[in-house]
Amino acid sequence: MPTTTTPTVLFVCVHNAGRSQMAAGFLKALGGDRVEVLSAGSEPKDAINAVAVQAMAEVGIDIASEQPKVLTVDAVRESDVVITMGCGDACPIFPGKRYEDWQLDDPAGLDLEHVRPIRDDIRMRVAALLDGLA
Repeated sequence: MPTTTTPTVLFVCVHNAGRSQMAAGFLKALGGDRVEVLSAGSEPKDAINAVAVQAMAEVGIDIASEQPKVLTVDAVRESDVVITMGCGDACPIFPGKRYEDWQLDDPAGLDLEHVRPIRDDIRMRVAALLDGLA
């Protein structure tokens, strides 16, 4: 359970199959037990994007066992920071929460060569986010 000393970060994209899963994977790997990590989608897919899984495996992070999850009001309510990635108005807004919208290309349908730069951009943004939470 999150405590008042451990911030909770929620990553939200439409399908919860690529961007938000990669971001969650990086934050879990870089943040360890200093942060609670959630991810969800406004219209989740049935499975994680296989190319996103492959791109993350290249940097030593395994997200293959993750499953896309539907965005709930409770997930937003439990979070201190909500990072959206293209879900627009589907993301509920609560007063007092910190929101960031990361403009990232959707890796759906892209090959590994085109997903790598998205992955690397996400890694830099997650590292900066983690520095800001410290």
